Order: sequence, then C-alpha cells, then structure tokens
Amino acid sequence: MISKAFKIACAGLVAAAAIGASAYVVHRPDAATDHAAAATQSAVATPVVPVTAAKVLQHDVPIVLEGLGTVTPINTATIRTQVQGTLDSVDFVEGKQVKRGDVLAKIDPRVYEAQVDQAEAALARDEASLKNARTNLARTQPLANRGFATQQLLDTQDSQVTQGEGTVALDKAALEAAQTQLSFATITAPFDGVTGIRRIDPGNIVHPTDTNGLVVLTQLQPIAVIFTLPSGEIPGVRQALASEDASVDVYDAQNKRKLDHGSLMLINNQVDSTTGTVQLKASFPNAGNTLWPGTFVNVHLTIAVRHDALTVPLTAVRQGPDGGFAYVVGANNVVSIRNVATGQSRDGQILIEQGLAANETVVTAGQYRLNPGTTVEIVPEDKKDQVQDATTASAGMLP
Repeated sequence: MISKAFKIACAGLVAAAAIGASAYVVHRPDAATDHAAAATQSAVATPVVPVTAAKVLQHDVPIVLEGLGTVTPINTATIRTQVQGTLDSVDFVEGKQVKRGDVLAKIDPRVYEAQVDQAEAALARDEASLKNARTNLARTQPLANRGFATQQLLDTQDSQVTQGEGTVALDKAALEAAQTQLSFATITAPFDGVTGIRRIDPGNIVHPTDTNGLVVLTQLQPIAVIFTLPSGEIPGVRQALASEDASVDVYDAQNKRKLDHGSLMLINNQVDSTTGTVQLKASFPNAGNTLWPGTFVNVHLTIAVRHDALTVPLTAVRQGPDGGFAYVVGANNVVSIRNVATGQSRDGQILIEQGLAANETVVTAGQYRLNPGTTVEIVPEDKKDQVQDATTASAGMLP
C-alpha cells in the first residue's frame, strides 16, 4: 500500500512540471517573433497609401472646339495693267502698306491722251453742227406756220436736229471711253493692303494678258482663317452663331502662344464627304500683323459657357470596364470608387457631367495602389515625389 507521504511527493512533482511548461511557452525565444509577425501582418492588411488629391471645382466653363486652320486674306489681287504701253514708273515700295487709291505704277499715257483729244474734237464739231441744225429749224418753223415754207423742208430740218443729237451722244460716249482708257494708264490700289515682290521693272512694255502682272497686293487687316471641324459639331456651332455667342481664338502651330481674337463669319454650305469635316471661316483684326497669309494655326472656337460646371484635374479620372471613374476621399481619409460621366477636357482639366459634387476631394495620383476602403495620406504639392505612380511600378522600379 502506497504511503501518504509518497502520494504528496508525486503531486508536487506534477505541479512543478506544469508550472515549468507554462513558463517555457511564455518565455521561449520565438514567442516574440510570432507576436511581431502578427502585428506586421495586421499592418500590411491596412496600409496607408500616399496620394495627391484635389477639390472638385465649380465655376463657369467655356465649351471650346479645337481645329486646324490656314490664315487666308479676305482680299488679294494680282495687279495687272488694263492697257498696253511702256511702264513709265513703279510708285510703290515692295512689302509696304498702301491705301486704297494710292498710285502703284504709271504707263506712258501719250497714245491715250491723243485718243481723248480726238474724241473731244469730234464732240465739238458735232455739237456745232447740232447748233446750226437747231437754228435752221427755229427759222423755218414760223415760215411754215404762215405757209412760206413747205412741210417737207420742216420735216427735213427736224430730222437733222434729231440726227445731230444722236451724233453728239455718240461722241460723248466715245470721249468717256477714251478718258477711261487714259485713266488705266495710272494703276492704283483697289484696297488697303501690303505689296509683295515687284514682278516687272520700268521700261518694259506691259500687256493686259501678262500672267504675272506687276505685283500681288494682299489685305492683312482684317484677315481671315479657314479651319475645319467634324460635321457633328454643326448644330452647336449654328446655335452659337444665331445667339452671337461664338468667338474664336487662334494660337501658333505649337498651340501655346495666342495670336489674336476674332469672330466667326460663316459655316461652309457643304460637308466634305471624304473626311466628314466642314470648313468654317473666322475674321480677325490682326492689329499687330501676327497672322500671316498661308501659315497654319490652331483655332479655339468657343460656342457656349457652361455656368456652375464641375471640373477636376484630368489625372483624377481613370477608365475602367464600365467607363470613367474616380477615387473619392471620404471620412477618415478612406477612399471609394465613383463612376463619372465626363465632357470636354482642356488645359489639364476635365468637365464632370455626373458622378461628383462640388468641393469633394478626388485622388489625382497614386490610384494604382488603391482599392475601395483603402486609407490614404494626402501629401502636399511640394512632396508629391513621394507618391508612387503606375508607370515606374510597371517598369519594375517599385514594389
């Protein structure tokens, strides 16, 4: 039979073993590692992602259509002579501004002056004959009334007066024609413009059939730009024309420097079926001669102003299977996805038609690391380099 003292000793050994095992579990070397791993796993599950963000702005937004155009003079003319003769003088300076009516060149006028003299002499002669016929008719009329002159004589003198009047009218027309030909010997500017390169020198004989003419005159102020837009924009442009809301700005070929501001003149009456575009014409004052004929320009046509419209930076809107979406930063900096409908985009801003409200905050960079429910940290503009972007990540430069 086991003694009572032996039973007490065994119970003590069992208790000591249990205490030792508990102490080993609590104080074993890898216990701290397990706790750290659990904490790290918890932190990885809910990371804080640095992003940049911007407010949804509400303001007036002009609706602008952009197209490519060519600067075209409203008036341009190749100055030619209308009569043949020797070119006596050239009275313009190449490349300089001239006014309407300014003398550009003169042709030897002597032949045409002689024609005027002949026409004047013929007119004077026939006017004298007419005067004599009228005098004879005035003398015969009383005699015929008293029976001292025959009716035949009276009719003959009356017809001579009528014939003389016709001859005088013909002479006057011939004189006008001769004077017109003489006036063509002095060539004047038909409108205000800038002369080009002179194409013939004094001393040469010029003809109306000369192909090159004397010089090309081009009007620069005002000047026009002809540009194209998709034919689908015609209804909106016509409405802007009817309401006089259409205005046009032109920029240089790099689309950076504004050259002038003008107004829309017309929409062409036909659409180019091969390209599906329509031509439009706009007029510009060109006070500084910044627009030069033949150059290519970028045209910005404003057809309306959307009041109290919403815009966000262009980088805030991403494209997904269901269309455009944006990450909206909510309470506690937790993001959610919002589907959006967008309109025009220009100057780094995109018009929001639906999906966002004014003063909401949207993520503008760092979206590739986000999911609904992700907590973000909005970094200031001067620290935006901390935000990882998708381009470098896709290149293997980011984890």
